[in-house]
Amino acid sequence: MPLSLSAKSRALLGAVTIAFALAGVVRAQVTKESVPGVTNFSKVGTTIACAGATSPAAVAEIKKLGYHSIINLRQASENGADVDAEAAAAKTAGINYVHLPLNSATPDPAVVPQFIAAVTAPANQPAFVHCASANRASALWLIKRVQVDGWEFDRAAAEAADLGLTSPALKTFAREYIAAHPR
Repeated sequence: MPLSLSAKSRALLGAVTIAFALAGVVRAQVTKESVPGVTNFSKVGTTIACAGATSPAAVAEIKKLGYHSIINLRQASENGADVDAEAAAAKTAGINYVHLPLNSATPDPAVVPQFIAAVTAPANQPAFVHCASANRASALWLIKRVQVDGWEFDRAAAEAADLGLTSPALKTFAREYIAAHPR
């Protein structure tokens, strides 16, 4: 018995709905761009950008790109980190600045809830998050994806790898943090 036009339409609508639902299972699209003064700039749509070393001179461009905050995970003692100059540049540009120093060799789990609060604060969205290489930024974003957005670890880890997570130690830190702090 042939389907009526409305039944065919409902079947097509159902197929399209399933396709969109399955597309949601795939990680979000990460794009890489060249931004002067920023190392390893990658972004997920208009939600977040993760990057490595960022010069104070790049802050105005980050603001022009539409980011409302800079979350800096570098320690002031790191070679090339100029936390005070970056904070001053952010103030001048009118962009929120959050400094959450995270040691990549011995990451402090206490930084994670501070990061999640900063990155999810409406006034800070979209956020530009950086460290020296994008490893710490991507690792904390991975944790946020699982803890806040409800993603499965493997999906979040794949996105984090696209954003710049190459450190097995930081991936392990993320996995262990998530296991110790279930949603």
